[in-house]
Amino acid sequence: MAMAALDRDQQGAHTPVMLDPVLAALNPRAGMVYVDATFGRGGYTRALLDHGAHVIALDRDPNALAHGRELVGEHGDRLQLLQGRFGELDALLAEHGVGRVDGVVFDLGVASPQLDDPERGFSFRFDGPLDMRMGRDGPTAADVVNTADVNTLTCIIRDYGEEKKGRAVARAIAAAREHGPFTRTGELAEVVRRAVGRRAADGLDPATRTFQGLRIHVNDELGELARGLTAAERVLAPGGRLVVVAFHSLEDRAVKRFLRERSGDRPNPSRHAPAPADTGAPAPSFRLLTRSARKPSEAEAAANPRARSARMRAAERTDAPAWPTAESGVAP
Repeated sequence: MAMAALDRDQQGAHTPVMLDPVLAALNPRAGMVYVDATFGRGGYTRALLDHGAHVIALDRDPNALAHGRELVGEHGDRLQLLQGRFGELDALLAEHGVGRVDGVVFDLGVASPQLDDPERGFSFRFDGPLDMRMGRDGPTAADVVNTADVNTLTCIIRDYGEEKKGRAVARAIAAAREHGPFTRTGELAEVVRRAVGRRAADGLDPATRTFQGLRIHVNDELGELARGLTAAERVLAPGGRLVVVAFHSLEDRAVKRFLRERSGDRPNPSRHAPAPADTGAPAPSFRLLTRSARKPSEAEAAANPRARSARMRAAERTDAPAWPTAESGVAP
């Protein structure tokens, strides 16, 4: 259940997760236009530029885009940086006069620089303000844990964090805030650890799942993913490639469901039952390039613990119209 997409070596360099499989799926060529929907520290963008492509890079975090100015200087008009949510990528492209593109790549989750900065409040490895916002707008994690009722907290922690003891954690948070509001990551982590108990069999810190659930809720990550996938469907030209790297099961299931639906690859109710009759669904807008999720190589997983849970899926856009938004099957 990794929560970051980039690895850093001791010198501060970074390598995007599953770079070679991602590039193989995107098949970048000189002069083609690609969207890096999650710029982060620009790992995929650099690789695409090295292939001679034009790149439009998005990020909702202004700090991330600030690190891209050097790349703009190196590559000129082949790189355009846009601040905004990838759920709005079609509107952002339209605002800048871009219609169709040849590929879109999503690298989901939180980037290592965000995790490694205590002031962002994503991680309990360092004590910092209880923030967790990828951008700088909207309620913080502190706002959520200090104001949400027990039922709401339970749903956030259980459904988004996949924490089996979600209600116990929610009750512990509600009891603790009676003595004063939560403001720091460290104090929340300690309350959660006491409520969950011993370290899980998978070695995760007991606070990990609760922090994940809060982060997903604060940033509306699953809703943003749903909007981002349908926006990518609208902007991809026929033959364009969509590549998504996910880092936890909720994201990967959503991507899997979206691509299977859009490709017409609906599983039979059972292996003994015939294929379901045509339901009148729109023509497939994607052709699957990966029938199952690709995992990082053993060497990459060993070298970068944050890559271990990465799952990559890819598809190619057909010439069929984009599906109506109401048809989306992305919601978890």
